[in-house]
Amino acid sequence: MTTSDSADPAVSPEHIERIKKNMEQVEQLSKRLMDVLAQKKSHPKSLDGPNQELFARAATAYWSEMAQNPGKLLEKQVSYWGQAVVNFAEAHSLMTKSMESGCTGIAEKPKPADRRFANPMWQTNPYFHYVKQQYLTNAEMIQAAVAEVEDLEDIDKRRLGYFADQIVQMMAPTNFLATNPDALEKAVETEGQSLIDGLENLVADLEANDGELVVRLADESAFEIGRNVATTPGEVVFRNEMMELIQYHPTTETVHDIPIILFPPWINKFYILDLKAQNSLIKWVTEQGYTLFVVSWLNPGPEHADLGLDDYVDKGFLTAIETVRSICNVKQVNAVGYCIAGTTLSLTLSLMKQRGDTSVKSATFFTALTDFSDQGEFTPFLQNDFIDGIEEEVNANGLLRSYIMARTFSYLRSNDLVYGPAIRSYMMGETPPAFDLLYWNGDGANLPGRMAMEYLRGLCQRNEFVNDGFELMGHTLHVRDVTVPVMAITCETDHIARWKDCYRGVQQMGSRSKTFVVAQSGHIAGIVNPPTRNKYGHYTNTSLKGVPDAWMEGASFHEGSWWPRWETWLSKRSGKQIPARDPGDSQHPPLTSAPGDYVRVKARQAVSG
Repeated sequence: MTTSDSADPAVSPEHIERIKKNMEQVEQLSKRLMDVLAQKKSHPKSLDGPNQELFARAATAYWSEMAQNPGKLLEKQVSYWGQAVVNFAEAHSLMTKSMESGCTGIAEKPKPADRRFANPMWQTNPYFHYVKQQYLTNAEMIQAAVAEVEDLEDIDKRRLGYFADQIVQMMAPTNFLATNPDALEKAVETEGQSLIDGLENLVADLEANDGELVVRLADESAFEIGRNVATTPGEVVFRNEMMELIQYHPTTETVHDIPIILFPPWINKFYILDLKAQNSLIKWVTEQGYTLFVVSWLNPGPEHADLGLDDYVDKGFLTAIETVRSICNVKQVNAVGYCIAGTTLSLTLSLMKQRGDTSVKSATFFTALTDFSDQGEFTPFLQNDFIDGIEEEVNANGLLRSYIMARTFSYLRSNDLVYGPAIRSYMMGETPPAFDLLYWNGDGANLPGRMAMEYLRGLCQRNEFVNDGFELMGHTLHVRDVTVPVMAITCETDHIARWKDCYRGVQQMGSRSKTFVVAQSGHIAGIVNPPTRNKYGHYTNTSLKGVPDAWMEGASFHEGSWWPRWETWLSKRSGKQIPARDPGDSQHPPLTSAPGDYVRVKARQAVSG
């Protein structure tokens, strides 16, 4: 038999050529990886985790308790090792049955609730079954140990729980190639191409963020602002160093006399409210017969480091309100603030109250916090060690860079927004999905350094707007000075602006007309919930006298979107019908078509440009 006759097809010339090509790709990608990591900008180490004293205090408290109660420690050890033996015994049993039956596994058990372990091999393969069970045992023991730590302040214990949970999530076997059956199967099926594609995705993400690892959640090439997102027709009718003001074209022959001005958050872009025609709140508002203005905020660069909350109030909110009044020739407007813009709208209304300015007829708040007495899931990030790190960051760069905020928000839902996407992109070599919401989520904005620290120190940490008053523009602002009619929309599962915290803030407002709504779902889906979808309902209760739980207990549930309820409330405060207005006037001619120029500036461009 000749050598060619006995040659293995797996090592054919074509196969060897493919291997050489793959090795060349890996070599090129490795060089790109080293280059981008060498250029990575530094950031304060405190932003990578808590002060190590937290863990030291926790360990001291834990072992002190165990020293006083050694029987408890022995019980925990016996429980842990007992479960570990059970895990090994189960794996041995699976192995024995597999060998006896001549199969590679056993009958598949029902899939677990944890989506990470959906692959049947986690149940049928002895190795993967053991790895999974031992991981879950370790996770349970760590969580139990944290829960039993005493002699720690409540805030420290909550932080310890959060960071311990992050360690547990990070160490999941699905996050490692050798213990991820999905990734291993894909690598075999593709002869390693999935791993090369994954390395390409990793390098591309690092290059896009100056060496910082920010997992790309959506296929950015599938979207273009103004083409298939943010497409509602309108015109930019005013621009300054803080914002562009967009007036949208009317879609009805008549409109209410009093216009609406909507202030979106400047942590992200305004087009979350105009992703596509089917779920665009902006489009829907114009279809109800209103003149609508929306602010598109500047994406700041280092040259904007000195912009503060006073600039957002003065050159943003007050200037926009006055411009809208001038264009529409009206005395009052109805204002809407979403998230941080709702918080700042409250500050603006307090300032206007003290100045005797009655330009705002009513205010609507979308998931807006004014009382920060309970910091909720953000507790780990609002303590001095982390905020000191942010202050060091903004002093060095002039900005709170977008990726830091994105990373903070993502780790509140790390499996969904970090590890899951990373596995699909870097281990499986998949292209991120063409999902408009995730595209928007990745299109963040920087924060000016001064504004970021004023917000974090004065509002979040010291809760000055509710306590002794927040000093701004020569006034001491307080939540009780918000006296215009108010409607607050909150979201039941919102982990950013929890509805119970929003409720406490609205309770303390001085308005005699307050309407409070809790929509089903979270911070985005609860707001972007068009009536046509009929997906999420909402709760209402006219009494705001009790605690949040009592409010919910007495609330009525309504099927469908809250949008029509809000429009009914708004129409009573919007005046008579008049002929529809075209965008701008002689003093404010259209500058460019919606969505304008500011929204197109990416966070990285703002920093490098």
